[in-house]
Amino acid sequence: MNLSSSHTAIQDLLKRYFDGLYHADSKALVEVFHPDARYINTVSETYCNLSVSEYFRILDERVPPAANGEQRRDNILSIEIGGQNLAFAKVTMTMMERDYIDFLTLIFDTGRWSIITKVFHYQPTTQGE
Repeated sequence: MNLSSSHTAIQDLLKRYFDGLYHADSKALVEVFHPDARYINTVSETYCNLSVSEYFRILDERVPPAANGEQRRDNILSIEIGGQNLAFAKVTMTMMERDYIDFLTLIFDTGRWSIITKVFHYQPTTQGE
């Protein structure tokens, strides 16, 4: 996969990532995350380091932001390709009254890009609505 097609594939993956989070849809996100992925929250009070299956169980209990009629706000800040099988994405989103920043490490494995680590931080939403 060349640099241009990798960048396009990662942008598509990130769109599906945002869709899955907005709809709290673990069935969609299973196509985005690598089976060995880690989910790491860096906020001191709620720190956790979970497997992707543990994360999906939590997600399945969440009321989706879409169901609450929340306005969708997400943004890809950067994508860096580190080689044929390695990439990094920095993204932001606002949902559930929090502003999130995610650092996502991606790998190209079994013919597709997927998220292998999600390390994130959040704070209460700063945008008034």
